[in-house]
Amino acid sequence: MNAVEIDWNEKAKRLLKSELVRRGISTEDLVGLLENIGVDETKASIDSKISRGTFSAAFLIQCLNAMGIRNFVPEIEGEMLLHEPIAYYQTKINKAKYK
Repeated sequence: MNAVEIDWNEKAKRLLKSELVRRGISTEDLVGLLENIGVDETKASIDSKISRGTFSAAFLIQCLNAMGIRNFVPEIEGEMLLHEPIAYYQTKINKAKYK
């Protein structure tokens, strides 16, 4: 398989921006929403994080929570899949085999 160059920071940035746009929430609004859950950010710091796309998973979760998003299923584009998705599960047979 050929290695695919993916700009993960760009993907993260687009993901968060799309959720903001989808809900009609500006970064200025997000400052207040984050403040409501005890997260202290400025508009400039949020704009900077989103612009770079280098924010932490914790920041993403804070933003989603502040926006009231309880079920988050990001759209994963075909180019982001490096291989076929793998389903992890154990059947009763597999469980019995490892006892």
